[in-house]
Amino acid sequence: MFQTSIELLKFHWVAYTIYALFIVSLIAWFGINLTRKEKIKSIVRIPFYGYIGFLVAAGVGHHIFTYNAIPWVEEDMKRHEIKPDKSFKIVVANHKWQLPAKPMVVNEGDRVKFHVTSKDLTYGFGLFRDDGTMVFQMQVVPNYDNDILWTFNECGKFNITSTEYAGPAQYDEKGNDLMFVKHGVVVQCKNQKVAIK
Repeated sequence: MFQTSIELLKFHWVAYTIYALFIVSLIAWFGINLTRKEKIKSIVRIPFYGYIGFLVAAGVGHHIFTYNAIPWVEEDMKRHEIKPDKSFKIVVANHKWQLPAKPMVVNEGDRVKFHVTSKDLTYGFGLFRDDGTMVFQMQVVPNYDNDILWTFNECGKFNITSTEYAGPAQYDEKGNDLMFVKHGVVVQCKNQKVAIK
């Protein structure tokens, strides 16, 4: 149902806004009933508790629905059965990425496995769009097999940076992120090529 994290976030934004409005209406209902001079008879409370039951069912149902709709969940659960189309081994040490290629080029629809090894600190491996929205990220722990499997359903140029604070050496005197790699990953569209610079 959802192909990218942007589509999923838009859906969540609408769903959670509606859900929050329902909860605010519940609090307002409760507050109005507290200020009444005349006490409510116990039979009138049934709709109130029914409304709470509806909110609980809606909240749980939303999470069950989106769990099945998020494209990368099934992929993560069955990753041992999946053979990636491409695989990249990346090493990070001393606040620097050692990439196998710059950029790493993949095709739209490819399943790609990123193996990231840290030689010193805990880092994060994050892929971001030019507008700053995140495609995915994972924590990179030293002396541990860190990998992520991702299907690229959108084409374009994506930036790499550490999503974990790795100390002041990650930034220069002006505050620039030294681990930021502009267009470190390029995803070619099936019907047209993305210009690589």
